[in-house]
Amino acid sequence: MGTRKVKLAVMIKNPSNDVELLIVKQTPPPKFNDPEYDSYEDSDLWDLPSQQLSLLDSPLIISSSLVQIEADDDSSLELLNQFDFDSAVNQVLGQVGFEKDTKARWKFSKVVEEPEFGPGIPFKTIYIVGELEPRDFNLKEWCKWMSTKECADLLVEVKPRNDRIGPLVVVGLMNDSVQCTNLNIPPTLRCQEYPPGVKLIPMRSRTAKPFNTTNLIVFVPGTTYNESSGDNFVASGDALIIDPGCNSTMHKELEQIITVLPCKLLVFVTHHHHDHVDGLSVVQKCNPDASLLAHENTFCRISKDDWSSGYTPVLGSEEICIGGQRLRLVSAPGHTDGHLALLHVTSNTLIVGDHCVGQGSAALDITSGGDMTDYFSTTYKFMDLSPHALIPNAR
Repeated sequence: MGTRKVKLAVMIKNPSNDVELLIVKQTPPPKFNDPEYDSYEDSDLWDLPSQQLSLLDSPLIISSSLVQIEADDDSSLELLNQFDFDSAVNQVLGQVGFEKDTKARWKFSKVVEEPEFGPGIPFKTIYIVGELEPRDFNLKEWCKWMSTKECADLLVEVKPRNDRIGPLVVVGLMNDSVQCTNLNIPPTLRCQEYPPGVKLIPMRSRTAKPFNTTNLIVFVPGTTYNESSGDNFVASGDALIIDPGCNSTMHKELEQIITVLPCKLLVFVTHHHHDHVDGLSVVQKCNPDASLLAHENTFCRISKDDWSSGYTPVLGSEEICIGGQRLRLVSAPGHTDGHLALLHVTSNTLIVGDHCVGQGSAALDITSGGDMTDYFSTTYKFMDLSPHALIPNAR
């Protein structure tokens, strides 16, 4: 494992109703002691209880561990033997307000490796299931039982100030049990689907350090909400890709992705930088009928060698329809003068391009109209939108 971080996520079943799992309210970020900034408050975020796993100095025989975890194969047992589950499970039980000697049957579920978002080494998450002995549990106010369906409803049919559901629930549970995007990703790539229907695929690109990849975002709705009835959209399609900016070493993988997408394809670029448009020529080659959406300040900076097909100019107030679902364009200058964001209305998910990054802070391109005043105005606009999930192109 080396320096790779490994997390334990625990799916504790309700002994009175085994379709429900225990989720925990997450600690909100600290205040900044700025009255205006601190006046913005997110709704509560709920996720599976979790803890960092520590490597043992020497592998244990699983039978000698106080916490017995069942597994169906030797390779899973070998993985489990490397970590201190006694401490991690006890910490989880304390986190949810249970006694450390709470009796439970523990089963290995799966291990999920994070895609290569960078700049650090991807971490792994080991999921285990806990079946408690029947008894009455008086849950703390920061815990509650919730079914997969209830979690899915909160994710895909968002209402203002609704509770939010975290990625451990989605990646560990929902992606296996609810209808998610039916998209064959090349086996050389790992991706993440959060929220359902929105796939993030980190691909090698000519991005700025310390990052090595830019997220290709693919939206193919698994569920249709018929939001298009009676509305005027600037464009519509059956699938959407955002910022195909991989470098030439990954054009083959991009071609494989485009080939399996529906023919009625929209392409949206947040801005013109190389790591957001370097794959446009591949998209155009694979699907000549695809239509590009971009701000005019962005499009005029894109080479004709990269894109010469259909183009729809947008300013950042229009709406598009993908598979019956509504997405709203958001003007987001600051990083560049033509920078745009995109809001998936149903899930209240905001795709922010390079306005936000996963580590550090965004850079402003003053040669392309980047401006700090615009950047802060966009930031407050995003805060007013109060998105339930924020998706940057670099994490």
